[in-house]
Amino acid sequence: MNTCAPTVTSEVIAIRPGRPLTGAVTVDGSKNAALPLVAAAAALLRPVRLDNVPASSDVRTLLDLLQQAGWTAAHPFSEGPTTLVLPGETTLTRDDLGEAASSIRASYYLVPALIARCGRARLPWPGGCRIGDRGMEQHFKVYEAFGDRIRVDDRGYLVEVGKAVRGTVSLVLPFRSRGATIAAILRAVVAGTPLRLGQPNLSPEVLGVLNALKAIGYECRAGERVLTLVAPSSVSQDVPVWKVPGDKIEAGTLACAVAATRGTARVEGVLASDIAPLITALNRVGIPTAFEAEALVVKGQDIQPTGRPLRAMASLAPNGLDADFEPPLLGLALGFPGTHFFSDPINPGRHSNLIPQLVRMGGVITELSTTECRFTGPQRLTGAGVEATDIRTGSALMIAGLTARGVTTLGRVDQIRRGHADLPGKLLALGADICEVTP
Repeated sequence: MNTCAPTVTSEVIAIRPGRPLTGAVTVDGSKNAALPLVAAAAALLRPVRLDNVPASSDVRTLLDLLQQAGWTAAHPFSEGPTTLVLPGETTLTRDDLGEAASSIRASYYLVPALIARCGRARLPWPGGCRIGDRGMEQHFKVYEAFGDRIRVDDRGYLVEVGKAVRGTVSLVLPFRSRGATIAAILRAVVAGTPLRLGQPNLSPEVLGVLNALKAIGYECRAGERVLTLVAPSSVSQDVPVWKVPGDKIEAGTLACAVAATRGTARVEGVLASDIAPLITALNRVGIPTAFEAEALVVKGQDIQPTGRPLRAMASLAPNGLDADFEPPLLGLALGFPGTHFFSDPINPGRHSNLIPQLVRMGGVITELSTTECRFTGPQRLTGAGVEATDIRTGSALMIAGLTARGVTTLGRVDQIRRGHADLPGKLLALGADICEVTP
């Protein structure tokens, strides 16, 4: 019998196999979409209302950083997950955002807003999940294209306004970097300069920023080869209202958990277009999954494993598989027949985090390289003590623990809370046997 409390907030949780997950659950707003939208609101230097803002710790940290820099992040009483981003009057000092900004990777999104406010941005090297080298070089090339000056040292980097570029700023990214694409968009907003960006990232998170800007009059065209942005000739005085979309990765993780237990459930609050690659992957291995009546629906009672190999290859290409879908799919695929292949060249350190944890549980996985692995299922795992070394490793281990023999204890749950306010609680609502571990 499950006697757990409805919300799990401890540093360590225990997971046991149980009945198939069933029911309905609604995802929170997307952390990955909220972070650039918060930064875009700040860059406008005007009040902006953001709805459906998730309570994940990374988002709270970014809002705290804005407040340290002089903005106000207000939460209207009784309006749920709503935040008003308001420009303030506080003068930023050089080290105001030092230690706190180094705890998350998304601190780099604040560079355009800080330039708009003070003409310079001094930030530490970004932190976040330790999943390989994801450098700032492409960001620096973006700022240099706008005439900014860059200086770096062991502590971090400084971006200062230089000689303004006249006319359209044109540059081509060497690869489809989401961070650099958003940096270019927000820097163009601050400069008031038309932008022509080659080889842009067109992920839902980038399109969310573009749609928010369109809503206030910007002209945006986003094609696979070129993205263009032009500022409006006049600005309305109305307060823009932007809504953070539902978390596609949380939806995919919950769907994989339901499928792993052969359950049937509805995951609500997500856009169909955001999860299409995940639906394709699940159907390939015989898990009936579809988007029905505004929800992602997994029908575990109708699972008929196909034995077809799953080739989960993370990609930055438009409509490609988001790299953050890969870990939960890996945790699921271990229980399905076939020789499966997984690849994540975007985050070269992710497999080295996840695979050793699964091996502790008895997983047999061949690492072909630092970014590729292969294994044959089905495998039956055994509960063990494991750690959430990063957000997605933690979510994958929860999925593995739902079907492993015995008890799986998962430490460093704070890592999961960086991306999800309460993912264990949502699994609990679907009937998972998850309890907090008391020291």
